[in-house]
Amino acid sequence: MSTTTSITTTLRRRRGLTEEAAAAAVDQACRRLRLPTLRALVGDAVAAANKDQLTYTGFLAELLLAECDDRDRRSTIRRVNGAGFPRPKFLADFEFEANPNINPATIHQLATAEWVRKGQPLCLIGDSGTGKSHLLIALGTAAAENGYRVKYTLASRLVNELVEAADEKQLARTIARYGRVDLLCIDELGYMELDKRGAELLFQVLTEREEKNSVAIASNESFAGWTRTFTDPRLCAAIVDRLTFGGNIIETGTDSYRLAAAAQRIG
Repeated sequence: MSTTTSITTTLRRRRGLTEEAAAAAVDQACRRLRLPTLRALVGDAVAAANKDQLTYTGFLAELLLAECDDRDRRSTIRRVNGAGFPRPKFLADFEFEANPNINPATIHQLATAEWVRKGQPLCLIGDSGTGKSHLLIALGTAAAENGYRVKYTLASRLVNELVEAADEKQLARTIARYGRVDLLCIDELGYMELDKRGAELLFQVLTEREEKNSVAIASNESFAGWTRTFTDPRLCAAIVDRLTFGGNIIETGTDSYRLAAAAQRIG
């Protein structure tokens, strides 16, 4: 017996179900099939279908599309939460008028996450209080909302994790884990000097991702000042190359709008 014939036979057997029995069967089936949205909406959907005189196909389409939309929403929430952002930040909350160094059109173009699809890097360079971390988190959030796997970390935390992994002979596994995400966001790069071992381990992560998956960094140091973070000149040059080749560089400037806003409140 074919699958189609079997389904048709089953449907014929269940034509005699009462409304109460049918509702109970739908509820049970939704639980078994893990369709929580459909289960929650079916009662209202039946009433709406009767009112609007939907066809059976139209009624089924409405329910299934609602389930798909809600699954997409839940997947987006899981991706954003799984990224490990320290706090929620969105482009809608960014005060572009407070920092004329940042071109809104450029940022909104980056929010499409096309650069993530292409595996390009992104560098946000500027002094503290100029919006680097806000943009890093907001663009990372936008990438997650566009369906990409994102991971956020502080540069110091990443290096410490890599050192511990190397000591425990888990380095290859850790580098592979960071290599799998579509976008790796590294914040506060340049705030502390890295010893040669830490810099080399970070370089391995960047090499694993080169021209395959995107890296976005936020740094308070211009590239010329990175020799204070990466004290080996050759290694520093190689890291800069991997973070800039074919990528996007946004300079957020030197004037802290957070400081300016605080001064206005005090004044």
